[in-house]
Amino acid sequence: NKYRIESARLQGWDYRTPGAYFITICTHNRIHHFGECKNGKMKLSTIGLLVQGCWFQIPHYNHHLRLGEFVVMPNHIHGVLILDEMDGVDGVGGVDGVDGVDGVDGVETRQCHVSTDTNTDTNTPKKITDENFYRDITPLPGSVSVMLGSFKSACTRHINRIDPSLNFEWQERF
Repeated sequence: NKYRIESARLQGWDYRTPGAYFITICTHNRIHHFGECKNGKMKLSTIGLLVQGCWFQIPHYNHHLRLGEFVVMPNHIHGVLILDEMDGVDGVGGVDGVDGVDGVDGVETRQCHVSTDTNTDTNTPKKITDENFYRDITPLPGSVSVMLGSFKSACTRHINRIDPSLNFEWQERF
């Protein structure tokens, strides 16, 4: 795993834990898709307005979340997500607060599913097939990663419907 990028997230922290999370998400290659700043004011493009609208929809799909401050900039967004205690609504929660699974620790970030260690006989990367490995790296319902993954996916889908020639993408992570 010598080429594996370490997570920017706090190791061991459950990102379903109640609290305020400051989020920054950039466009791929920091392309100015969302509008422009003129005379000290942000003038949103159609894409910028769409992204803003998608952000304000997040609480409709995550009932344990409130939105704090939010701003769209030409090539990125900043926002505050405020997570409240989960109460088992919408499939979030369950036994011990973990979607029906006892004893699973919260894991936040998605990781590479292929090891960079190589098989000695073929010199190719080893595929990791252990079910526990995948369970341990999969973000859990109600986590910041799941919410932002859904947000980014919805934005991308809508933007590419509006203008497929943009080939809009987000920068990885947040």
